[in-house]
Amino acid sequence: MRRPAYAQGPSELPLRGETIGAMWNDVVAAHGLRPALVARHQGIRWTYAELDEQVERCARALLGLGVRKGDRVGIWSPNNAEWVIVQFATAKLGAILVNINPSYRAHELQYALQQSGCSLLILAPGFREADYRELLAGVDAPDLRRSVVLGEEWDDLLASPDAVGGDELQSREGELDFDEPINIQYTSGTTGFPKGATLSHHNILNNGFFIGEILGYTPEDRVCIPVPFYHCFGMVLGNLAVVSHGACIVLPSEAFDARAVLETVAAERCTSLYGVPTMFIAELADPEFDRFDLTSLRTGIMAGSPCPVEVMRRVQSDMHMREVTICYGMTETSPVSTQTRRDAPLEKQVSTVGRVHPHVEVKVVEPDTGRTGARGETGELCTRGYCVMLGYWNDEHATREAIDAARWMHTGDLAVMDDEGYVNIVGRIKDMIIRGGENIYPREIEEFL
Repeated sequence: MRRPAYAQGPSELPLRGETIGAMWNDVVAAHGLRPALVARHQGIRWTYAELDEQVERCARALLGLGVRKGDRVGIWSPNNAEWVIVQFATAKLGAILVNINPSYRAHELQYALQQSGCSLLILAPGFREADYRELLAGVDAPDLRRSVVLGEEWDDLLASPDAVGGDELQSREGELDFDEPINIQYTSGTTGFPKGATLSHHNILNNGFFIGEILGYTPEDRVCIPVPFYHCFGMVLGNLAVVSHGACIVLPSEAFDARAVLETVAAERCTSLYGVPTMFIAELADPEFDRFDLTSLRTGIMAGSPCPVEVMRRVQSDMHMREVTICYGMTETSPVSTQTRRDAPLEKQVSTVGRVHPHVEVKVVEPDTGRTGARGETGELCTRGYCVMLGYWNDEHATREAIDAARWMHTGDLAVMDDEGYVNIVGRIKDMIIRGGENIYPREIEEFL
Protein backbone atom coordinates (compact mmCIF):
# COMPACT_ATOMS: atom_id res chain seq x y z
CA MET A 1 0.00 0.00 0.00
CA ARG A 2 1.23 3.51 -0.87
CA ARG A 3 2.59 5.18 2.29
CA PRO A 4 2.42 9.00 2.21
CA ALA A 5 5.66 10.98 2.46
CA TYR A 6 4.43 12.85 5.52
CA ALA A 7 5.77 13.01 9.08
CA GLN A 8 5.07 15.04 12.18
CA GLY A 9 7.21 15.43 15.28
CA PRO A 10 5.54 14.22 18.48
CA SER A 11 6.96 15.63 21.72
CA GLU A 12 6.37 15.18 25.43
CA LEU A 13 7.54 18.78 25.88
CA PRO A 14 4.99 21.47 24.98
CA LEU A 15 5.77 24.52 22.89
CA ARG A 16 6.88 27.52 24.94
CA GLY A 17 4.24 30.23 24.88
CA GLU A 18 6.39 33.13 26.05
CA THR A 19 8.46 35.99 24.71
CA ILE A 20 12.24 35.83 24.39
CA GLY A 21 12.48 38.48 27.12
CA ALA A 22 10.43 36.38 29.55
CA MET A 23 12.64 33.35 28.85
CA TRP A 24 15.74 35.50 29.34
CA ASN A 25 14.53 36.80 32.71
CA ASP A 26 13.83 33.27 33.97
CA VAL A 27 17.25 32.00 32.87
CA VAL A 28 19.04 34.92 34.55
CA ALA A 29 17.09 34.31 37.76
CA ALA A 30 17.98 30.61 37.73
CA HIS A 31 21.59 30.78 36.49
CA GLY A 32 22.80 34.29 37.33
CA LEU A 33 26.21 33.20 38.64
CA ARG A 34 26.92 30.74 35.85
CA PRO A 35 29.02 31.65 32.78
CA ALA A 36 26.91 33.07 29.95
CA LEU A 37 29.29 34.56 27.40
CA VAL A 38 32.98 34.26 26.59
CA ALA A 39 34.26 36.43 23.71
CA ARG A 40 37.92 35.48 23.52
CA HIS A 41 38.82 38.02 20.85
CA GLN A 42 37.46 40.79 23.10
CA GLY A 43 38.75 39.50 26.43
CA ILE A 44 35.18 39.27 27.78
CA ARG A 45 33.89 36.75 30.34
CA TRP A 46 30.44 37.44 31.70
CA THR A 47 28.08 35.51 33.95
CA TYR A 48 24.37 35.62 33.20
CA ALA A 49 23.96 38.34 35.85
CA GLU A 50 26.74 40.41 34.26
CA LEU A 51 25.39 39.92 30.74
CA ASP A 52 21.90 40.79 31.99
CA GLU A 53 23.25 44.09 33.33
CA GLN A 54 24.54 44.91 29.84
CA VAL A 55 21.25 43.83 28.21
CA GLU A 56 19.22 45.96 30.64
CA ARG A 57 21.41 49.02 30.08
CA CYS A 58 21.12 48.61 26.33
CA ALA A 59 17.33 48.13 26.41
CA ARG A 60 16.83 51.19 28.60
CA ALA A 61 19.19 53.27 26.44
CA LEU A 62 17.27 52.26 23.31
CA LEU A 63 14.02 53.28 25.02
CA GLY A 64 15.69 56.60 25.80
CA LEU A 65 16.39 57.02 22.07
CA GLY A 66 12.69 56.57 21.36
CA VAL A 67 12.81 52.97 20.14
CA ARG A 68 9.39 51.38 20.59
CA LYS A 69 7.70 48.04 19.97
CA GLY A 70 7.69 47.24 16.26
CA ASP A 71 10.47 49.69 15.38
CA ARG A 72 13.18 48.18 13.21
CA VAL A 73 16.70 48.23 14.65
CA GLY A 74 19.45 47.11 12.30
CA ILE A 75 22.69 45.46 13.38
CA TRP A 76 25.61 45.40 10.95
CA SER A 77 28.53 43.71 12.60
CA PRO A 78 30.60 40.54 12.74
CA ASN A 79 30.33 38.34 15.84
CA ASN A 80 30.99 40.05 19.16
CA ALA A 81 29.52 40.50 22.63
CA GLU A 82 27.60 43.60 21.54
CA TRP A 83 25.68 41.54 18.96
CA VAL A 84 24.44 39.24 21.75
CA ILE A 85 23.48 42.23 23.92
CA VAL A 86 21.49 43.84 21.11
CA GLN A 87 19.71 40.57 20.27
CA PHE A 88 18.27 40.23 23.75
CA ALA A 89 17.80 43.96 24.44
CA THR A 90 15.65 44.46 21.34
CA ALA A 91 13.66 41.33 22.24
CA LYS A 92 12.87 42.80 25.66
CA LEU A 93 11.61 45.98 23.98
CA GLY A 94 9.68 44.25 21.23
CA ALA A 95 11.76 46.08 18.63
CA ILE A 96 12.37 44.11 15.44
CA LEU A 97 16.03 43.25 14.97
CA VAL A 98 17.14 43.49 11.33
CA ASN A 99 20.18 41.28 10.67
CA ILE A 100 22.53 42.80 8.10
CA ASN A 101 25.24 40.67 6.49
CA PRO A 102 28.71 41.94 7.50
CA SER A 103 29.81 41.44 3.89
CA TYR A 104 27.18 43.81 2.47
CA ARG A 105 28.33 46.72 0.38
CA ALA A 106 26.57 50.07 0.02
CA HIS A 107 23.87 49.02 -2.48
CA GLU A 108 22.92 45.95 -0.41
CA LEU A 109 22.92 47.92 2.84
CA GLN A 110 20.75 50.59 1.29
CA TYR A 111 18.23 48.01 0.07
CA ALA A 112 17.96 46.36 3.52
CA LEU A 113 17.60 49.68 5.37
CA GLN A 114 15.04 51.02 2.93
CA GLN A 115 12.99 47.84 2.59
CA SER A 116 12.78 47.22 6.34
CA GLY A 117 12.33 50.89 7.28
CA CYS A 118 15.13 50.79 9.87
CA SER A 119 15.06 53.80 12.19
CA LEU A 120 18.26 52.91 14.07
CA LEU A 121 21.41 51.15 12.90
CA ILE A 122 24.04 49.73 15.25
CA LEU A 123 27.24 49.07 13.31
CA ALA A 124 30.82 47.99 13.79
CA PRO A 125 33.49 50.48 12.63
CA GLY A 126 34.23 48.07 9.81
CA PHE A 127 34.95 44.52 8.81
CA ARG A 128 37.99 43.24 6.93
CA GLU A 129 38.77 45.90 4.30
CA ALA A 130 35.38 47.63 4.51
CA ASP A 131 34.89 50.91 6.40
CA TYR A 132 31.27 50.73 7.49
CA ARG A 133 31.00 54.44 8.32
CA GLU A 134 32.21 55.37 4.87
CA LEU A 135 29.77 52.96 3.22
CA LEU A 136 26.86 54.21 5.36
CA ALA A 137 27.64 57.82 4.41
CA GLY A 138 26.82 57.01 0.79
CA VAL A 139 23.51 55.32 1.54
CA ASP A 140 20.04 56.84 1.08
CA ALA A 141 17.86 55.55 3.92
CA PRO A 142 15.00 58.00 4.60
CA ASP A 143 13.69 56.21 7.72
CA LEU A 144 17.10 56.00 9.42
CA ARG A 145 17.08 58.54 12.27
CA ARG A 146 20.31 57.56 13.98
CA SER A 147 23.32 55.25 13.85
CA VAL A 148 25.51 54.06 16.72
CA VAL A 149 29.05 52.85 15.99
CA LEU A 150 30.44 50.19 18.32
CA GLY A 151 33.25 51.67 20.41
CA GLU A 152 32.99 55.13 21.95
CA GLU A 153 29.49 55.84 20.58
CA TRP A 154 28.24 52.52 21.96
CA ASP A 155 29.85 53.16 25.36
CA ASP A 156 28.29 56.64 25.46
CA LEU A 157 24.89 55.20 24.57
CA LEU A 158 24.99 52.66 27.40
CA ALA A 159 26.16 55.33 29.84
CA SER A 160 23.49 57.78 28.68
CA PRO A 161 21.81 59.75 31.48
CA ASP A 162 18.69 59.87 29.30
CA ALA A 163 18.16 56.11 29.64
CA VAL A 164 14.75 55.33 31.10
CA GLY A 165 14.17 53.50 34.37
CA GLY A 166 13.79 49.79 34.92
CA ASP A 167 10.11 50.14 35.79
CA GLU A 168 9.28 51.54 32.37
CA LEU A 169 11.23 48.76 30.66
CA GLN A 170 9.35 46.17 32.72
CA SER A 171 6.07 47.81 31.76
CA ARG A 172 6.98 47.66 28.06
CA GLU A 173 7.93 44.00 28.38
CA GLY A 174 4.52 43.26 29.85
CA GLU A 175 2.84 44.60 26.69
CA LEU A 176 4.54 42.10 24.38
CA ASP A 177 3.00 38.96 22.87
CA PHE A 178 4.96 35.92 21.72
CA ASP A 179 3.34 35.91 18.27
CA GLU A 180 4.62 39.40 17.46
CA PRO A 181 7.51 39.89 15.01
CA ILE A 182 10.97 40.15 16.55
CA ASN A 183 13.44 39.57 13.72
CA ILE A 184 13.89 40.23 9.98
CA GLN A 185 16.49 38.22 8.10
CA TYR A 186 17.20 38.87 4.43
CA THR A 187 17.36 35.82 2.22
CA SER A 188 18.47 35.69 -1.38
CA GLY A 189 15.81 34.90 -3.91
CA THR A 190 15.21 34.07 -7.54
CA THR A 191 13.47 37.44 -8.01
CA GLY A 192 16.89 39.07 -7.86
CA PHE A 193 16.34 40.98 -4.61
CA PRO A 194 16.58 39.68 -1.04
CA LYS A 195 13.32 39.14 0.85
CA GLY A 196 12.94 39.90 4.56
CA ALA A 197 11.81 36.74 6.34
CA THR A 198 9.90 38.01 9.37
CA LEU A 199 10.12 35.81 12.46
CA SER A 200 8.30 35.97 15.80
CA HIS A 201 9.36 35.28 19.38
CA HIS A 202 7.40 32.01 19.08
CA ASN A 203 9.19 31.02 15.87
CA ILE A 204 12.80 31.37 16.95
CA LEU A 205 12.56 30.78 20.71
CA ASN A 206 10.92 27.40 20.23
CA ASN A 207 13.18 26.41 17.37
CA GLY A 208 16.28 27.25 19.41
CA PHE A 209 14.90 25.47 22.47
CA PHE A 210 14.14 22.19 20.68
CA ILE A 211 17.49 22.25 18.88
CA GLY A 212 19.10 22.46 22.32
CA GLU A 213 16.92 19.63 23.60
CA ILE A 214 17.97 17.34 20.75
CA LEU A 215 21.62 18.21 21.48
CA GLY A 216 21.08 17.40 25.16
CA TYR A 217 22.17 20.83 26.39
CA THR A 218 22.38 21.57 30.12
CA PRO A 219 23.89 24.52 32.04
CA GLU A 220 27.18 22.58 32.02
CA ASP A 221 27.58 22.94 28.24
CA ARG A 222 29.98 25.41 26.61
CA VAL A 223 29.15 25.97 22.96
CA CYS A 224 31.76 27.26 20.50
CA ILE A 225 30.02 29.40 17.84
CA PRO A 226 32.23 30.36 14.88
CA VAL A 227 29.24 30.72 12.52
CA PRO A 228 27.86 34.25 11.90
CA PHE A 229 25.18 35.77 14.12
CA TYR A 230 23.50 37.60 11.23
CA HIS A 231 22.39 34.15 10.04
CA CYS A 232 19.92 31.87 11.86
CA PHE A 233 22.77 29.40 12.40
CA GLY A 234 24.44 31.81 14.82
CA MET A 235 21.55 33.55 16.53
CA VAL A 236 18.99 30.70 16.75
CA LEU A 237 20.86 27.38 16.63
CA GLY A 238 23.56 29.23 18.55
CA ASN A 239 22.46 31.92 20.98
CA LEU A 240 18.84 30.87 21.59
CA ALA A 241 19.57 27.15 21.87
CA VAL A 242 22.36 27.91 24.35
CA VAL A 243 20.63 30.55 26.47
CA SER A 244 17.33 28.67 26.72
CA HIS A 245 19.30 25.93 28.50
CA GLY A 246 21.41 28.18 30.71
CA ALA A 247 24.58 27.08 28.90
CA CYS A 248 27.54 29.27 27.84
CA ILE A 249 28.12 31.00 24.48
CA VAL A 250 31.81 30.91 23.46
CA LEU A 251 33.02 33.13 20.61
CA PRO A 252 36.45 32.31 19.17
CA SER A 253 36.75 35.32 16.83
CA GLU A 254 34.72 37.93 14.96
CA ALA A 255 34.69 35.78 11.80
CA PHE A 256 35.65 32.19 11.11
CA ASP A 257 39.29 31.30 11.72
CA ALA A 258 40.13 27.60 11.96
CA ARG A 259 43.10 28.06 14.30
CA ALA A 260 41.08 30.31 16.62
CA VAL A 261 38.37 27.64 16.81
CA LEU A 262 40.84 24.90 17.76
CA GLU A 263 42.53 27.12 20.35
CA THR A 264 39.17 28.14 21.83
CA VAL A 265 37.73 24.63 22.07
CA ALA A 266 40.89 23.42 23.81
CA ALA A 267 41.32 26.38 26.16
CA GLU A 268 37.65 26.79 27.09
CA ARG A 269 36.87 23.04 27.24
CA CYS A 270 33.94 23.45 24.89
CA THR A 271 31.45 20.60 24.74
CA SER A 272 29.79 21.54 21.45
CA LEU A 273 30.97 23.04 18.17
CA TYR A 274 29.11 24.41 15.15
CA GLY A 275 30.05 24.83 11.52
CA VAL A 276 29.35 24.24 7.87
CA PRO A 277 31.32 21.31 6.36
CA THR A 278 34.00 23.60 4.92
CA MET A 279 34.73 24.94 8.42
CA PHE A 280 35.24 21.44 9.82
CA ILE A 281 37.41 20.57 6.81
CA ALA A 282 39.60 23.62 7.51
CA GLU A 283 39.93 22.72 11.20
CA LEU A 284 40.88 19.12 10.42
CA ALA A 285 43.43 20.35 7.87
CA ASP A 286 45.24 22.65 10.31
CA PRO A 287 48.92 21.57 10.26
CA GLU A 288 49.02 21.69 14.07
CA PHE A 289 45.66 19.97 14.60
CA ASP A 290 47.15 17.17 16.70
CA ARG A 291 48.47 19.50 19.40
CA PHE A 292 44.97 20.67 20.43
CA ASP A 293 43.10 18.75 23.12
CA LEU A 294 39.53 18.47 21.85
CA THR A 295 38.44 15.68 24.18
CA SER A 296 35.91 17.95 25.91
CA LEU A 297 33.74 17.95 22.75
CA ARG A 298 30.77 15.59 22.60
CA THR A 299 28.23 17.17 20.22
CA GLY A 300 27.60 19.99 17.80
CA ILE A 301 25.88 20.89 14.55
CA MET A 302 26.95 20.60 10.95
CA ALA A 303 24.62 22.32 8.51
CA GLY A 304 24.50 24.54 5.44
CA SER A 305 25.46 21.97 2.80
CA PRO A 306 25.96 18.18 2.47
CA CYS A 307 28.80 16.62 4.47
CA PRO A 308 31.24 14.16 2.84
CA VAL A 309 31.27 10.76 4.59
CA GLU A 310 34.99 10.87 5.42
CA VAL A 311 34.69 14.35 6.95
CA MET A 312 31.89 13.17 9.24
CA ARG A 313 33.94 10.13 10.26
CA ARG A 314 36.90 12.35 11.20
CA VAL A 315 34.69 14.85 13.06
CA GLN A 316 33.29 11.99 15.14
CA SER A 317 36.64 10.31 15.79
CA ASP A 318 39.43 12.92 15.59
CA MET A 319 37.36 15.76 17.06
CA HIS A 320 35.54 13.50 19.57
CA MET A 321 32.12 14.78 18.43
CA ARG A 322 30.45 11.38 18.52
CA GLU A 323 27.03 12.99 19.06
CA VAL A 324 27.30 15.56 16.24
CA THR A 325 24.02 16.21 14.44
CA ILE A 326 23.02 17.40 10.98
CA CYS A 327 20.36 20.11 10.66
CA TYR A 328 18.28 21.15 7.67
CA GLY A 329 16.01 24.11 7.22
CA MET A 330 15.69 27.59 5.81
CA THR A 331 15.46 31.06 7.28
CA GLU A 332 11.72 31.06 6.55
CA THR A 333 11.26 28.10 8.94
CA SER A 334 13.16 29.65 11.86
CA PRO A 335 15.26 27.75 10.51
CA VAL A 336 15.41 24.02 11.44
CA SER A 337 12.71 21.59 10.37
CA THR A 338 14.68 18.30 10.39
CA GLN A 339 17.65 17.15 12.46
CA THR A 340 19.51 13.89 12.97
CA ARG A 341 19.48 12.62 16.54
CA ARG A 342 22.68 12.13 18.54
CA ASP A 343 22.39 8.35 18.36
CA ALA A 344 21.71 8.20 14.62
CA PRO A 345 23.87 5.71 12.71
CA LEU A 346 26.66 7.20 10.60
CA GLU A 347 24.87 6.20 7.39
CA LYS A 348 21.89 8.38 8.34
CA GLN A 349 24.15 11.22 9.48
CA VAL A 350 25.83 11.53 6.10
CA SER A 351 23.09 10.46 3.68
CA THR A 352 20.11 12.31 5.20
CA VAL A 353 19.20 15.53 6.99
CA GLY A 354 17.48 13.65 9.77
CA ARG A 355 13.89 13.35 10.89
CA VAL A 356 11.20 15.94 11.47
CA HIS A 357 11.63 18.30 14.45
CA PRO A 358 9.31 18.28 17.48
CA HIS A 359 5.94 20.01 16.84
CA VAL A 360 6.73 20.34 13.11
CA GLU A 361 5.20 18.67 10.05
CA VAL A 362 7.00 17.88 6.79
CA LYS A 363 5.76 16.32 3.57
CA VAL A 364 7.12 15.66 0.10
CA VAL A 365 4.78 16.72 -2.70
CA GLU A 366 4.66 16.18 -6.44
CA PRO A 367 5.99 19.48 -7.86
CA ASP A 368 3.51 19.52 -10.76
CA THR A 369 0.32 18.66 -8.86
CA GLY A 370 1.04 19.59 -5.23
CA ARG A 371 -0.29 16.18 -4.13
CA THR A 372 1.50 14.44 -1.26
CA GLY A 373 3.86 11.88 -2.77
CA ALA A 374 4.84 8.45 -1.52
CA ARG A 375 7.82 7.53 0.63
CA GLY A 376 10.80 6.75 -1.54
CA GLU A 377 9.66 9.14 -4.28
CA THR A 378 11.29 12.48 -5.14
CA GLY A 379 9.29 15.68 -4.73
CA GLU A 380 9.33 19.15 -3.19
CA LEU A 381 9.81 19.30 0.58
CA CYS A 382 7.23 21.38 2.44
CA THR A 383 7.18 22.38 6.13
CA ARG A 384 4.30 23.42 8.39
CA GLY A 385 3.98 24.35 12.05
CA TYR A 386 5.00 26.93 14.65
CA CYS A 387 8.32 27.43 12.83
CA VAL A 388 6.91 28.88 9.60
CA MET A 389 7.66 32.61 9.35
CA LEU A 390 4.98 35.28 9.64
CA GLY A 391 5.78 36.24 6.05
CA TYR A 392 8.13 38.37 3.99
CA TRP A 393 8.33 41.94 5.27
CA ASN A 394 6.07 44.21 3.19
CA ASP A 395 5.82 41.64 0.41
CA GLU A 396 2.45 39.88 0.44
CA HIS A 397 2.86 38.58 -3.11
CA ALA A 398 6.12 36.77 -2.31
CA THR A 399 4.59 35.46 0.94
CA ARG A 400 1.62 33.95 -0.92
CA GLU A 401 3.97 32.34 -3.43
CA ALA A 402 5.99 30.68 -0.65
CA ILE A 403 3.26 29.70 1.85
CA ASP A 404 0.15 28.03 0.50
CA ALA A 405 -3.42 28.30 1.78
CA ALA A 406 -2.88 25.43 4.24
CA ARG A 407 0.20 27.21 5.72
CA TRP A 408 2.74 24.85 4.13
CA MET A 409 6.07 26.54 3.42
CA HIS A 410 7.34 25.40 0.02
CA THR A 411 11.12 25.05 0.33
CA GLY A 412 12.01 24.67 -3.34
CA ASP A 413 14.21 21.71 -2.38
CA LEU A 414 13.76 18.26 -3.90
CA ALA A 415 13.71 15.52 -1.27
CA VAL A 416 12.99 11.86 -0.60
CA MET A 417 11.53 10.54 2.67
CA ASP A 418 12.38 6.94 3.54
CA ASP A 419 10.31 4.40 5.46
CA GLU A 420 11.86 5.47 8.77
CA GLY A 421 11.01 9.12 8.18
CA TYR A 422 14.54 10.24 7.35
CA VAL A 423 14.69 12.97 4.72
CA ASN A 424 17.33 13.18 2.00
CA ILE A 425 17.78 16.37 -0.03
CA VAL A 426 18.53 15.35 -3.62
CA GLY A 427 18.36 18.59 -5.58
CA ARG A 428 16.82 22.03 -5.95
CA ILE A 429 13.96 23.33 -7.96
CA LYS A 430 15.55 26.76 -7.85
CA ASP A 431 18.75 27.51 -9.72
CA MET A 432 21.12 28.03 -6.84
CA ILE A 433 24.80 27.84 -5.84
CA ILE A 434 25.94 27.10 -2.27
CA ARG A 435 29.18 28.76 -1.16
CA GLY A 436 30.34 28.22 2.41
CA GLY A 437 26.79 27.48 3.55
CA GLU A 438 25.35 30.62 1.94
CA ASN A 439 22.86 30.48 -0.93
CA ILE A 440 23.85 32.42 -4.06
CA TYR A 441 21.39 32.90 -6.92
CA PRO A 442 22.64 33.66 -10.45
CA ARG A 443 19.58 35.84 -11.01
CA GLU A 444 20.57 38.09 -8.09
CA ILE A 445 24.05 38.54 -9.55
CA GLU A 446 22.55 39.32 -12.96
CA GLU A 447 20.23 41.94 -11.44
CA PHE A 448 23.18 43.72 -9.85
CA LEU A 449 25.32 43.61 -12.97
